[in-house]
Amino acid sequence: MLKEKQTQIRWMSGAVLAAALATLAACGGGGGGSGSNSSSPAAGSAPASGATPASGPDTGASAPAANATPTLAAATALVDGTTIGAAQWSDGSTATGGTGQAVSNLNCTVAGAKYSYAHVSVYQNGKQLALPANIGTVVPTMARQTGCVYPVHTVDASGKIRMDVTSNASYTLGQFFAVWGQPLSTTNVAGLTGAVTAWVNTGGTLAQYTGDLSSLVLPPHGEVTLVVGTPPAQIATYTWTDPPPFTSTVTTLSFGGVIGSSFWPNGNTATGGTGATVDGLICAAGMAETFHVHSHVAIFKDGQWLAFPANVGILPQCNYETHTHDNTGIIHIETPNVKPFTLGQVFDIWGQPLSSTNVAGITGNIVVYINDNGDVRRYTGDPRNIPLTSLRDITFQIGTPLTTLPTYSWYEPQ
Repeated sequence: MLKEKQTQIRWMSGAVLAAALATLAACGGGGGGSGSNSSSPAAGSAPASGATPASGPDTGASAPAANATPTLAAATALVDGTTIGAAQWSDGSTATGGTGQAVSNLNCTVAGAKYSYAHVSVYQNGKQLALPANIGTVVPTMARQTGCVYPVHTVDASGKIRMDVTSNASYTLGQFFAVWGQPLSTTNVAGLTGAVTAWVNTGGTLAQYTGDLSSLVLPPHGEVTLVVGTPPAQIATYTWTDPPPFTSTVTTLSFGGVIGSSFWPNGNTATGGTGATVDGLICAAGMAETFHVHSHVAIFKDGQWLAFPANVGILPQCNYETHTHDNTGIIHIETPNVKPFTLGQVFDIWGQPLSSTNVAGITGNIVVYINDNGDVRRYTGDPRNIPLTSLRDITFQIGTPLTTLPTYSWYEPQ
C-alpha cells in the first residue's frame, strides 16, 4: 500500500512539473541560463525537417522554411530580349570584371561559331531579380575595332547565359561572376548578403547544390537558381526555342558580288540622304577611314532572299559614314572616329521605312535574328535600334519561317 502511494506521488509530481514547463514555454521563456542544455531550436533557426513553420502575415502564399525544398513552377516560355525579374544591377560588367583583359582563364575575343545556353536566376527573400544585359560584352574601340565578348556572357536581361562551345569547353558559375565582376559566396551574391542556397534544374529535376559555388559547372540547357535569404515557395523554370540552325551551305561575301534576287533599285530613294547630315551621320568626300568595320543585312520574303541595293549612302559628291558598295548586303562603316551606328540610320540614309511591321515597304509577320559570328538569337525590340558592329549579321524573316539561317564566309578589308 505504501509503495503504491509513493508511485502515485511521483507520477503527480512529474505531471505538475511538465505542466509548469509547458506554461513557461508558452510565455516565451525556457532555458535562458548559461548552464542550459536545452535541445530546442534557437530563435530564428529553421524548424526541424518535417515541422510546420509558424505562420506570418498573410501574403497570399506561405514561404517555405529556410531548409525546405522549393518546388518547380510550371514552365513558361522565355523569349530572347525579354526581362525576367526586377531591376537590381546596372547592365554590363563592373569595373572589376571583364573589360577586355583575361579573366579567370577566359579571353575576350570575337564571338565563337557555336553556342549553348544555361539560365541563372537570383532570388532575394522570395523576389526574383533580373540578371543584367551585356555582362562580358566589350564595346569597340579604335584599338580593338571588332569589340569582344567573353566565352560566357549575356546579351539581355532574360537570365540566359550564352556559352561558347566551339571547342566543347565548359564553364563555371565562378567564371561567369568573375567576368561580371561581382562577389559569389555562401553569404554574398553580387552584393546581396545573407544565407545563400543554390538549386540546379536539369531536365525537370531540381536538386540542391552544396559544393563550392564557384565550381558549379553551368549546365547546358539547364537552370541554376541562387537564393539569398528566405527561399521562394516555387522556383521558375523556362522553355526556350532556339533560333533555326545554320545551313551547311556557306555563302561567300565577295566585294562587288550579288546575293539574292533583285528587288529594290540601287542607291538612295528620293526621301533618303542627298548630302545633308542624316541622323548625325555626315556625307563627305575623301573621309578618313581609320575606323572601318562591316555588318550585314539579309532580307527574306516568304523564303526568297532579296538582294540589298548597292550604293546606298554613296553620292557623286560624297559618301555617308555608313553605306553599301554592292548587292551582298554588306554595310560598310567607314569613319574617322569610333561612335555607335544603328540599322535605323542606314534605312534613313536609304530613304526606306524600318519598323517591326515594315521593312523597306514589305509588310507582314516580321521576325528578326541577330548573329554575331555564331552567337545567334531572336531580336524583339525596335529593329531601328539594332547596333551595327563588326561581323554582325541581321536577318529579316518576313512571312514564311526560315528553316535555316545563312552561314557566311566574311571578308574584312581594312
